[in-house]
Amino acid sequence: MNNNNTLGDSFNTSYEELNFVEKAWLNYFNSFENETIATALIAFLIHEIVYFGRCIPFIIADFIPSFTKYKLQPNKVNTAAEQWSCLKSVLASHFLMELPLIFGFHPIATLFGMDITTVPFPHWQTMSYQIALFFVMEDTFHYWFHRLLHYGPFYKYIHKKHHEYSAPFGLAAEYAHPLEVLILGAGTIGGPLLWVSITHNLHLITVFIWISLRLFQAIDAHSGYDFPWSLRHFLPFWAGAEHHDYHHMAFVNCFSTSFRWWDHLMGTDLKYQAYRQKKADELKAVAAGGSTIASSSDNKKTN
Repeated sequence: MNNNNTLGDSFNTSYEELNFVEKAWLNYFNSFENETIATALIAFLIHEIVYFGRCIPFIIADFIPSFTKYKLQPNKVNTAAEQWSCLKSVLASHFLMELPLIFGFHPIATLFGMDITTVPFPHWQTMSYQIALFFVMEDTFHYWFHRLLHYGPFYKYIHKKHHEYSAPFGLAAEYAHPLEVLILGAGTIGGPLLWVSITHNLHLITVFIWISLRLFQAIDAHSGYDFPWSLRHFLPFWAGAEHHDYHHMAFVNCFSTSFRWWDHLMGTDLKYQAYRQKKADELKAVAAGGSTIASSSDNKKTN
């Protein structure tokens, strides 16, 4: 495909009126003769930068003692050798599994009518509601197929690999069997493809933003940390690491990715709720015990 012709048809405004990102987008695609290769390269580059870039803060947190109190399973420590093994497996999956799939994305996307090189970009409100819809669609897909992967042979031969780390960490978000990468990855990209096939109203930049946010969510859910600033403390229906970490620890319950409602509706969070209640009661008991000791000490000083 000669990309220059495609770009020539995509102008909706003059070049001078474009913002910096739109100009960079236009210039990038105009530098390639083959739009499929251009799309695949930038998609893979964004994926790698976002994935490993999002992992870095959690890796740093592991070396800061004051952050230990935010660890969900502080008594389980993944060794450097285990994390290195995970990294090698993830990189192999990225290059040998995901990269070929990414190259196949452009022909399908354009077949369904997705805008690739069109500028200016869609309005931020348009992108926002589409991305919100993709989160809901992916969460629904993931819940049901994740539950299926916990069934007998599907778990034994496919999903078990992802559960090798009962105390997950960010890098392990995409540590999975190739078939699981294919199945659950379909939930991430399937929503946008279904949407554009019906509406013919979707831009590639929106897909890139959606995938970046989805990576942020997945890595956060596997981070093993529940910070006071974690999103679930501001959005009660957001799952977050506190929700998904229990799934890795107990191997049951909490099958959703982004939201809590499917687990709540289907009763697959009952053990999780009981566990959290037990932990809350233990903290109350410790706090009450500390207050009693402090009060007793004060009385002795008074006497």
